Order: sequence, then structure tokens, then C-alpha cells
Amino acid sequence: MNDLKKALETCGALQFGEFTLASGAKSSYYIDIKKASTKPEVLSLIAKSMAARMKELGLKPQRVGGVVLGAIPLATALSLETGIPLLMVRKEKKDHGTGKLVEGEFEKGDDVLMVEDVITTAGSCIKAITALREEGVNVTKIFSVIDREGGGRENLTEIGVELFALVKGSDLLKDVKQ
Repeated sequence: MNDLKKALETCGALQFGEFTLASGAKSSYYIDIKKASTKPEVLSLIAKSMAARMKELGLKPQRVGGVVLGAIPLATALSLETGIPLLMVRKEKKDHGTGKLVEGEFEKGDDVLMVEDVITTAGSCIKAITALREEGVNVTKIFSVIDREGGGRENLTEIGVELFALVKGSDLLKDVKQ
């Protein structure tokens, strides 16, 4: 975790100011995981950290899933690191082509480990989990790079999903001068 925390700080993912989060909440800090996920060395560190955590927990899902856009590089990197096939979940159905909400091959009953970049209230990933469950797959665990500790863990617990975060927002803010 300390290596990842340092990498996130070094790449400029932690920013201070006045921000409105996806949840609508106001915050004095913002964690721009896209700054991290676009740097190969940090993305690799995130994937290796998630893969190691999966091994510690004995998790062997049939698929790794991510929500378009922010979680896709992370889920893809974890898929490459572990050899587990990838699912991509759109925020809304396409109005052209096949109109799919979920991209990638899966079987009903597959266990899917969701991957998220930052969780505050978990609103967007709950929508994605609901979409996946409607397709007949099982989602009971989610890995996030950051848990901002904004109620997301509790909201996920309410729908039977356990959150594993590599770094908590409070840990990321320790010893940081604003």
C-alpha cells in the first residue's frame, strides 16, 4: 500500500482545491486516478497489487469487470496480469449496433470481480452490478484503488457486495500538507 500511495502522490493523482464529485458531494481534495492509470508503471503497480490481494483472499472469478470509462484501464490491466477475461459495462445501452450494455463473453452463473477506480457512494458501480446481475452473473466482490469513505462500502454491503480497497482516502491524506 505504501508503494501505491507514493506512486499516486508522485504522479499528481492527489489534488487539492474545490471539487464536485460524481456523487454531487463537495470535496477539498480530488483523486484523479486517470493520471495514474495512463502511466504504465503506476497502472502495472495497481494491477499487481490487485492480483496479489486476489491471491491472498483466494479469489478465482471467471471474469473481471469494469465500468466505462475510468475502470476500464484498471480492469484491463488486472485481466492481463491474471489471465482472467474482461467484461466492460457501459453506463447506458448503445442506440446502435447490438445495443449491448455489457461487452465481453460470459456465461450465466459466472462469478465476476468488479474493479473500480474511486468509490465514494458507489452509485455508478451499483448500477453496473445491477446490470450484470440482470444478465445472470454473480457479483459479490469489488476491488477499488481508492475508497473515499463516503458511504460506498455501506451501500455495497446493502446489496451483498464486499469492497476491497487498495488505499483509503484517509490513508492517502495522512501526512499531506494542503
